[in-house]
Amino acid sequence: MNEKVTVYDGKMTKTINNLDAELATIRAGRANPHVLDKVTVDYYGAPTPIQQVANISVPEARMIQIQPWEKSMLKEIEKAILTSDIGINPTNDGSSVRLVFPELTEERRKELAKDVKKKGEAAKVAVRNIRRDGNVAFKKLKGTEISEDGIKDLEDELQKVTDKYIAKIDKMIESKSKEIMTV
Repeated sequence: MNEKVTVYDGKMTKTINNLDAELATIRAGRANPHVLDKVTVDYYGAPTPIQQVANISVPEARMIQIQPWEKSMLKEIEKAILTSDIGINPTNDGSSVRLVFPELTEERRKELAKDVKKKGEAAKVAVRNIRRDGNVAFKKLKGTEISEDGIKDLEDELQKVTDKYIAKIDKMIESKSKEIMTV
């Protein structure tokens, strides 16, 4: 692969990684500790990810248990979860916080599947924008040491890379949607 195309390949990889992280935070009926990835607690005045102040485990298929290393953090963790967009009320038993995930309704599953598609489309748009930026940069090389055929080759190579990432995004959307729709 040409090093001029490799730059755009790297940017597209970042887009895929970002989509993967976003899809991991969408809950699909089962307890997934990644739903807490974006939740931060006030730890002595500093916003800190929950994973850095507590042990997170999944004792049952639809439950997440959060055991803080300091008992004083229980209230902070509970407050952070309530103010986040997870949509689950935490249960505080004095030593740990539990999140019990309700069974998803058919309607909610369809909503989540639509949300997954939207995120996938946004990622595709980002990949296509990267391709466009690359093609614009290649056109600016006209008149330099690269011939018009060379520029055309670069554009073709970038298109192949783009197609590869679009197909990867489609697979990610399909598998996440299937996971959500599985009862």
